[in-house]
Amino acid sequence: MCRLIAITSDTPQSPMTALNALDVMREGHDGSGVGLCLRDLGGPLEEMKDEPILSGIFTEPGIRRLDGYMINLGFLTKYKISIKIPKVPPQGVPKRDMYLIRAYEYPEEWADMDRAEKEARLVNIRLALQEMGRENQDMIVFSFWPDTIMIKEIGDPLTVGKYLELGNEKLNARIIMAQGRQNTNYAIDLYACHPFFIQGFSTMTNGENTAFVPIREYLKSRGEPGYTGFYSDSEVFVHILHYTLKHLGLGVEAYKHVITPLQDGDLESHPNGDFLTHLKRTCRKLIIDGPNCVIGLLPDNTMFMTQDRKKLRPGVVGGQSGTWVFSSEVCGLDYVLPGRDKHTDFQPMHLDTAVVRPDRREVQICKQMQRLPRLH
Repeated sequence: MCRLIAITSDTPQSPMTALNALDVMREGHDGSGVGLCLRDLGGPLEEMKDEPILSGIFTEPGIRRLDGYMINLGFLTKYKISIKIPKVPPQGVPKRDMYLIRAYEYPEEWADMDRAEKEARLVNIRLALQEMGRENQDMIVFSFWPDTIMIKEIGDPLTVGKYLELGNEKLNARIIMAQGRQNTNYAIDLYACHPFFIQGFSTMTNGENTAFVPIREYLKSRGEPGYTGFYSDSEVFVHILHYTLKHLGLGVEAYKHVITPLQDGDLESHPNGDFLTHLKRTCRKLIIDGPNCVIGLLPDNTMFMTQDRKKLRPGVVGGQSGTWVFSSEVCGLDYVLPGRDKHTDFQPMHLDTAVVRPDRREVQICKQMQRLPRLH
């Protein structure tokens, strides 16, 4: 199984805090890899909230191809964070030429472009760079999005963190999502490592989704360029989240109604029963199957946790106003916030979605039998 830790805090935190929490839970993961998603960034990137940031791994020829491609599009480097790499990597970690974190200035012709067009173009550029990298095996591009850094690597999470000096204050962030373990259902591929990301939405999952194939085929038919890759059976969780909010226009409270809808008998007595029955029928190919704990993030930095219909994976949320932690296990939560009031910890059950909004004041518990808010 994977182990997950996510932090949302008013004060920027070090990624090493999350990696040490994963290490506390190491009996639950095999130390084969790590993935990080950092948002609401601190440090020097805090002044560049709207500038797109490219995150990835490159060879020397790959970085030259990247530079030529980006200059041709009109993107100019505004700021970069250099990650110093020792000549000899630790055991189990591949030797790389360069880990890249680079913020760009938009091309001049993008100045009058509306937000939707900008977002679509950023996705297309990421996809183009990923395709270029597959051709020559010289680029691995994880994200190209404002206020976002993604780092993924093979190897023990804590070892990788120390090797890449992720304790650098320039990498501190108010939101950190960290997952320990490479996808071992298929050949190891960094694109299969959680967290997954698209247009400000991110998810990571402890579990498996045996309904992957029909979900993948349905998503591929939606005409959304970003619904691609599918390197992991869990990657579809972020696509379903994006589809629910961006295409269906629903809130995070409805996400669980899409992935694990209520039984027909419960729908009959639900305040939104007619609507949810229609949603269940039209989105039936997006219903997941298998044990899962899902931690997700929305573009406005709302964080949430939800479970499969049988609650077969552990998950807990705890903290206080200003700082909340979502963890696979209580020991991970204890590491990050040992002094919290543990009586307020909450473990979402099969009908629950635990939500912390951007103000980080409290944990809101959304239950599937409750009326949906702002339903149109």
